[in-house]
Amino acid sequence: MRVCEAAIQAKIRRNPILQGLHRLFPDFLPEQVRQSAYIRGLGQFWTIMSEMFLTLSDRYDAGDISSIPAVVDHVKAGLVAAANVPITFAVTINDDQYDLIPESAGLTFLADTAIPYVEAVFFRGTPFLGTVSYNAQAQQIPVEQGLFAYGALYADPVPIGGSGIPPTLLMQDMRHYLPPYLRDYYRQGLRGEDDIRVQICQSFQKSMFCVTSAALQGLLPHSPNTLVPEEQAANQAFLADWMDRLMSSRLAVVQLPGR
Repeated sequence: MRVCEAAIQAKIRRNPILQGLHRLFPDFLPEQVRQSAYIRGLGQFWTIMSEMFLTLSDRYDAGDISSIPAVVDHVKAGLVAAANVPITFAVTINDDQYDLIPESAGLTFLADTAIPYVEAVFFRGTPFLGTVSYNAQAQQIPVEQGLFAYGALYADPVPIGGSGIPPTLLMQDMRHYLPPYLRDYYRQGLRGEDDIRVQICQSFQKSMFCVTSAALQGLLPHSPNTLVPEEQAANQAFLADWMDRLMSSRLAVVQLPGR
């Protein structure tokens, strides 16, 4: 908070209106800094992930990757390689640098951005408006937020394209950048390109299961190929809770032949 306050004072020292606002509402500007720090961390997370996915695409085009296990291995290797990349945030105001998230804080890519992202986006999530009722009397969502299971791994792709469903805009945007081989694959479906947004969403969901599988394998206490019974038991114990959470996901559906 000391560095945050120093940065705020440096930024508003010539702005009497913001100075007055800061005195009246001392938590407002620090909250904006906190949000900026979250966005910075998310940006660093996606910088690493985007490079990983672009390399994956290049390897697929070169014929180096041709199976789901190979995709998972690529993502796992990328996660492990970047696991300890530090997450930092510094701003420069009037030629002075303020380390809002210094490297000494010990925040790293895997533990402090990748795992929370998987937890919040893949597993938890929040129900999209229009898909379930938020009325407490309807009891369509859990009372406890910890019981939410509306993440990407649980979402039904069929509503994609409907009014008010946020992924619709994402899939609409992705539709413009499909590689020819993927567009040709979608055309082989029963509806051709008529349900292309739904098909894109299904592909996106499958890719998220690949990322989740890679992350869990990367977090195993021992090698997934270990032959030591004690180490196998430790790996199984680690995965047990995660597998319970995946029981109600769409994992069984996306693995069906022809999907």
